[in-house]
Amino acid sequence: MKNLFDIKDNVTVITGGTGILGRTIAKYLACNGAKVIILGRKVEVGQQIVSDVEAASPQGTIEFMATDVLNKEIVEKNCADILAKYGRIDTLLNAAGGNMPGATITPDQNIFDMQVNQFDTVLSLNLTGTLIPTQVFLKPMAAQGKGSIINFSSMAAFRPLTRVCGYASAKAGISNLTAFMATECAKKFGEGIRVNAIAPGFFITEQNRALLTNPDGTYTQRGQDVIRQTPFGRMGKAEELCGTIHYLMSDAASFVTGTVAVVDGGFNVFAM
Repeated sequence: MKNLFDIKDNVTVITGGTGILGRTIAKYLACNGAKVIILGRKVEVGQQIVSDVEAASPQGTIEFMATDVLNKEIVEKNCADILAKYGRIDTLLNAAGGNMPGATITPDQNIFDMQVNQFDTVLSLNLTGTLIPTQVFLKPMAAQGKGSIINFSSMAAFRPLTRVCGYASAKAGISNLTAFMATECAKKFGEGIRVNAIAPGFFITEQNRALLTNPDGTYTQRGQDVIRQTPFGRMGKAEELCGTIHYLMSDAASFVTGTVAVVDGGFNVFAM
């Protein structure tokens, strides 16, 4: 019987693959047989990830390409280069995103302090930065009749978390875009094209480290609030996202589309 979870030789493109979560997923997939292409802006970090994977798993296939997810011409060039080398694209992980101070509202601020230009930038980076790669990499998937797109949503898409107004708005948009694209692709390109999302709970990353932890490593008040709201009583570990990603991109999820898979230690379902 076929191994439904087999991802050997799966040509996988990861945008934003140089962040803590993206690089962990990239390493896992490459070490499990996927042919991974990391797209990102941080060239040195991307090349270091490639070196680390090649040292840990010589049989793994991984490479880095510089990109800008908001520049369609650059992303199209990335796509053309990948197709020229591998002949197809099986999976797209839209992990690019981020936040900016001006798109947040701190406890001593209110909505009038919001910097609209930074709010727009955060919306664009997260939401448009998911749409453009989807438009570009969906084309070869549609032509080959099969492909899996996995977007990155957030706990902030499910409930209005304080402070992160711009980021939460963008991630709510990504969840909606995921549902829209799942239907759009199935109706127009067939059931071989699946679009899902993953919604991580709280994981320590470069983006939120200062918000959740103190310089000595202890939790800030916000970090403590997150722990109290999480039944598992801890933050997530980056590698704990890998199994869900593996499932969603594999044939084991062949009848799964339009869903937002939550990996949060129970954060989203807990109520006192």
